[in-house]
Amino acid sequence: MRHTILVGLCMAGVFGLSACDKAIDKDAVDREFSGVNAIDGADLNDVMLTVGDPNEAVAYFQRADAQDSGRIDLMRGLAKSLVRAKRHQEAAIAWAKVVDHEEATSDDRVALADALIRNNDWDRAEQTLDSIPPTHETYKRYRLEAMIADANQEWDRADSFYETAVGLTTKPASTLNNWGYSKLTRGDYAEAERMFFDAIRQDPKLFTAKNNLILARGAQGNYTLPVLQMTQVERAKLLHSLGLAAVKRGDVEIGKGLLRDAIETHPQHFEAAATSLAALENTVTTR
Repeated sequence: MRHTILVGLCMAGVFGLSACDKAIDKDAVDREFSGVNAIDGADLNDVMLTVGDPNEAVAYFQRADAQDSGRIDLMRGLAKSLVRAKRHQEAAIAWAKVVDHEEATSDDRVALADALIRNNDWDRAEQTLDSIPPTHETYKRYRLEAMIADANQEWDRADSFYETAVGLTTKPASTLNNWGYSKLTRGDYAEAERMFFDAIRQDPKLFTAKNNLILARGAQGNYTLPVLQMTQVERAKLLHSLGLAAVKRGDVEIGKGLLRDAIETHPQHFEAAATSLAALENTVTTR
């Protein structure tokens, strides 16, 4: 019996001392949990970079960086989150700070160039890529090099960089789409069409490539929808794009018919197509 009482008193003493410790040495407890957070933080950082609202991730990394400034992983997390949140000017500034860090890598400089392009600062992006050793051969680097060559209308360089980039990734759909759009802007519609088909084959859900494919076909006077995997809404949008392409080529009546098809195909009110059709019919009437 005395043994039981003694154990109870000891337990009470332990809890009493624990309570005193919390009251007396809170800083020690905070430091201990700070250490635990540092261990678990790496996993939390990865989660914040891939799921959830990107603006929440920005706020998280801003707080983390303020509490533990100078850690390049937190600086990278903030920069990546700003890109995800489409806050491009802030992202470019954040990546510039990462690049200035003593532990910065060539990948960080590529990320800075990407952020600068998103912020429409093409000259600085080109300078940043030029500062990276040529031995740093990555998919992202060559994709950006191709985009800059495109912007400078250096077509041979652009084609070379696109080809290299496509060979360095297992998911080339977006790059093939960019390459096709480059061909489209040059007026090489047949080659652009081929590129867009390749992009869609790699990623059947890439609607941008589907829409670009329609523009390439429309520019050649081909006003039929190709056989593609598409939803009813996508079909309506593609008919709308094809109708506008027909109008651009001067085939106004064909364009009006395609716009009517788009309006009838859409499961809800298709305001954009209805507005385009009304504008065309009003133009014809006023003449």
